[in-house]
Amino acid sequence: MRTTTSPASPAISGRWRRTAASALGTAALVLAGLGTAAHASAAPATTTTTTSAKVTWAATPCATPKHKGDLTCNSFRVTGGTTAFQKERAVETGKAAKVTPKASAASPTGYGPSDLQDAYGLTDAASSSGSGETIAIVDAYDDPNAAADLAKYRTYYGLPACTVANGCFKKVSQSGSTTSLPSADSGWAEEESLDLDMASAVCPNCKILLVEATSSSMANLGKAVNEAVTLGAKFVSNSYGGSESSSDTSYDTSYFKHAGVAITVSAGDEGYGAEYPAASKYVTSVGGTALSTSSTTRGWTEKVWNTSSTEGTGSGCSAYDAKPTWQTDTGCAKRTISDVSAVADPATGVSVYDSYGVTAGWYTFGGTSASAPIIAAVYALAGTPGSSDYPASYPYADTSALNDVTSGSNGTCSSSAAYLCTAKSGYDGPTGLGTPQGTDAFTG
Repeated sequence: MRTTTSPASPAISGRWRRTAASALGTAALVLAGLGTAAHASAAPATTTTTTSAKVTWAATPCATPKHKGDLTCNSFRVTGGTTAFQKERAVETGKAAKVTPKASAASPTGYGPSDLQDAYGLTDAASSSGSGETIAIVDAYDDPNAAADLAKYRTYYGLPACTVANGCFKKVSQSGSTTSLPSADSGWAEEESLDLDMASAVCPNCKILLVEATSSSMANLGKAVNEAVTLGAKFVSNSYGGSESSSDTSYDTSYFKHAGVAITVSAGDEGYGAEYPAASKYVTSVGGTALSTSSTTRGWTEKVWNTSSTEGTGSGCSAYDAKPTWQTDTGCAKRTISDVSAVADPATGVSVYDSYGVTAGWYTFGGTSASAPIIAAVYALAGTPGSSDYPASYPYADTSALNDVTSGSNGTCSSSAAYLCTAKSGYDGPTGLGTPQGTDAFTG
């Protein structure tokens, strides 16, 4: 789990990454000629909060791995301050509200389904599409309260019931068992609540399959991805990552090469630098934005999510994965992260209901763990992918159906390939081709 400070004070990362090497300090190392950064490893450190515009947050406990080499979740929980959602409601009601530090709220403090659907032009599609489609959420360890918490979220927002009893929700282990589940973990339970709620918010008519890996190793999470596909999911969301390694190309073939399945992966929360499996050429890598209302025709505006030199959306140039044929940027000879993006800034975060290991109630979350399931759900609204397609290519064929994000950066990169860390018109690393503007860009 990362230790972070205010944006004015560069922070030191405290996560164990997937590579075996360990070193103290995590200043991003720009690789000459590649335009990417390598994250150094360090022993887990005590979490402190990050402050942005008076909003404070901390990395969720699953950002600290149980074992050296494990992958980590990409999420943050707001602990105090006034979120963008609360500020906007204060303008409407004349009443200001704040998040109570380290405690749940009695009502939502982050963006809900109607906000996300409106921001991304999905209101009509969310109402009429998604029936019969299954979104799989892949995470590590068990959340014993997953079904109950999901029901609380959906009931509050008036979404259709999605329960085990009505066949909409199913929870299984990486081997497909509904009874022999992994050990419970409160940190990963927070992540699972976030993922389940975001899939529900964007595609309320979709079925949801939660596949829980035995641990957060690449091998077990990869097996969970395979199980999700075996069980029929055509949309698979993954909100975790780690440092790249020379084994990644073999992981591609073993776990992520599923034609006809839209697999989304969060780009990471440590700012500029490539992560895996977001770097896999077979997945849609999802970056993160800060989302707020505006007086524009759209009614919303976005910029690159970036809090400090070591906290913000991931992006970069893979050191190992080959460039997919649909990517044509010239500053990276291999696979470039990201493809598309969605809200991830905790200060403009999303509402989540969670009860396992915490005070039961409403929390606000951010991180690219929020954006990955949002994009998976948009794919689901767009319909089943072509059986021989890799849906990561779809947005590249219809860039006009995306909101181009043109401001902000997530770090420092080579001046010859500045787009890898700085937003611009058209494609850039931090936000990819942009954020959803309806479903057209996600249809084959």
